[in-house]
Amino acid sequence: MIRIEDPDDPRLADYRDLTDVSLRRVLEPAGGLYMAESAKVLVRALDAGHQPRSVLVQEKWLDDVAALLGERDDVPVYVVPAAVAETLTGYAVHRGLLAAMHRPELPSVAAVLAGARRVLVLDDIVDHTNVGAMFRGAAGLGADAVLVGPRCADPLYRRSVRVSMGTVFQVPWTRLPEWAEAGDVLRAEGFRLAALALADDAVSLDDFAADPPDRVALMLGAEGDGLGRRALAAADTIVTIPMAGGVDSLNVAAAAAVAMWALRVHS
Repeated sequence: MIRIEDPDDPRLADYRDLTDVSLRRVLEPAGGLYMAESAKVLVRALDAGHQPRSVLVQEKWLDDVAALLGERDDVPVYVVPAAVAETLTGYAVHRGLLAAMHRPELPSVAAVLAGARRVLVLDDIVDHTNVGAMFRGAAGLGADAVLVGPRCADPLYRRSVRVSMGTVFQVPWTRLPEWAEAGDVLRAEGFRLAALALADDAVSLDDFAADPPDRVALMLGAEGDGLGRRALAAADTIVTIPMAGGVDSLNVAAAAAVAMWALRVHS
């Protein structure tokens, strides 16, 4: 336990300017770090085998952190006043702690898909909140894995992790290559590619779910624009959710949840 009163202390560099999204996008993947926020998220990260580099905590939550870390006496715990934590991060740290975590190496697509039957494919989804919500939905509704495209927002970004309630550590995931290669990769693993999109030749989710393929990769695209033409060209089937009230589509995370529920595997 190391008590620090100076927000400019170089040992706190990992926690500085967390609200600057563009800065964190550069530093976290390149530096091999991500941020775990709250005790619940840290527990799930540790349970997944992820290793903390350090922990930032306020005095009143120190006992909780000590209990979580157990025998990990090689992890520095920086104890700071609330004002220092807020100065560092740019916001009030209400959830007790932040942990700078070593980013694990991503598994291969084949390893993630082994034994999977229902998979979410996130293509160019740039909103971290939606990414986190889709992981939480995947965990709660029985998806076996999540695959993210090359330009999809980082599932280990602090906001994604928080919104997911730590399920980004629970659901297996990795990144796909570009669609010129990704479609063939998924088909080689026995998956039928079902794109959620609006199209004249789309089949309704009701009809698709009535007799679904054994292995389905459910593709969802960017907020607003939906799936791009390369993703749509790679799809085997275009599926649409029947809507009412003059509404043609749902938020992408809501659409993913509806489709996952409809395609859930019954034991």
